[in-house]
Amino acid sequence: MASRGRLGRTPRVILALHMSGDSHKTFYLETFGCQMNVHDSEKVIGTLVNEGYRQVQTVEEAGLVLYNTCSIRDKAEQKVFNRLNDYKKYQKQGKKFGVLGCVAQQEGEKIFERAPWVSLVCGSASYRNLPQMLAQLEAGSRKPETEFQSQRAEPGSPRSDDRGLVRITGLDDRETDACFETEFTARTNPHRGYITIIEGCDKFCAYCVVPFTRGKERSRTSESVLAEARQMADLGYTEIQLLGQNVNSYKDSAGKRSFAEVLAAVGEVPGIRRVRFTTSHPRDFGRDIIHAIDAVPTLCDHVHLPVQSGSDRVLNAMQRLYTREQYLERIAWMKAAKREISITSDVIVGFPGETEEDFAQTLSLLDEVGYDAVFAFKYSPRPNTPSLALEDAIPDEEKARRLEVLMARQRQIQIARYKRYIGTICEVMVEGRNAARAQWMGRTSHNKTLNFTAPEGAAPRVGTYVPVMATISFPNSLLGELVI
Repeated sequence: MASRGRLGRTPRVILALHMSGDSHKTFYLETFGCQMNVHDSEKVIGTLVNEGYRQVQTVEEAGLVLYNTCSIRDKAEQKVFNRLNDYKKYQKQGKKFGVLGCVAQQEGEKIFERAPWVSLVCGSASYRNLPQMLAQLEAGSRKPETEFQSQRAEPGSPRSDDRGLVRITGLDDRETDACFETEFTARTNPHRGYITIIEGCDKFCAYCVVPFTRGKERSRTSESVLAEARQMADLGYTEIQLLGQNVNSYKDSAGKRSFAEVLAAVGEVPGIRRVRFTTSHPRDFGRDIIHAIDAVPTLCDHVHLPVQSGSDRVLNAMQRLYTREQYLERIAWMKAAKREISITSDVIVGFPGETEEDFAQTLSLLDEVGYDAVFAFKYSPRPNTPSLALEDAIPDEEKARRLEVLMARQRQIQIARYKRYIGTICEVMVEGRNAARAQWMGRTSHNKTLNFTAPEGAAPRVGTYVPVMATISFPNSLLGELVI
């Protein structure tokens, strides 16, 4: 796996392609959602650049507008359709539109009904076919509509509707064994990069749409993962983050290494200073992961382990496949590690049937674990998920109240935890500078944001690692001074 180029930094992407035979075809990409989507977009961009397309910074310059979408929560999904509606006016200029990712897989050809000006719908499992699909779309826009049949086509084959609008679909079913591996990845950060090691999900949590949009779990070979890590190190990357819907569910498709062994092996690649991984599922979280963190200094001492609820009754209804006791056992492993591990989590409030007692058990879990950060969300019903059939829906105002109570409790926990860093020296990877505040921005191995000042003449370079003394704490960050 080769990583080619460090193309323009665009945290959100709209992909655009000029539909003529011009050698200067352009694209612009907008990405919604998680780190997996962000990295998918990096691979999509790199693939297109290799096919002769040029990335542009505005939709006005583009011929085809694509969205890499997220459907984890309803708001993210609606944002995509709102954006499509906003850009409907560009259809008159001859632009083409496409929807990629989870919403594409979830809604399929219904997208053509909701937004008739869309020409391409492609799920993440079909990204490997994007060059062919885009070539078909370009060719289709130049051919008479009589050459296309108005019927359901095979994934990636062109057709037209009754109005002659070209339609391209790439909608693999969830049984595909293929991963999206490309030797052309346009990473948006020249120092820190992602490697997806496992795609899809087999857990089928009652509230989650991912198994229906990203397909079954399928892992890369450990050799391909390590080859990509070595390529990144050769290009100057010093921090790698391994990605997966359930990254620790990784099973080497060649049967050579466990997840913990791959994690350790990446950490031992010469030139790599830090290795992170996300997101872990408690069911597959073994003690060997903690042993690897203890044994390999480059593995960051931070674990994100979503719990979702502190109530066994709710965990069972969520189909999370573990109990509160089993989850706390894994927390105990981390707290017994040789070095202190920062622990973060995800929590859902207002799951159907969640009682005040259930919610109280979640609050007590926060106190018992002492999380360094919690990402909390109100339950949002998603298409095709088992939770749609559950009764006792929680009113939205009550979900909002519980979310506010939970975050207030977690804020107090974080205030206490961040204060513990005052007076300590932390190694910080420098990420940039806030000129308005005259502060440098960085992140610690514990995944703490640590902003700091530096004397004139001692300004650090972005991407380097420097010692910083933490002097002030806030609920979500630290402030310090560069140690000379």
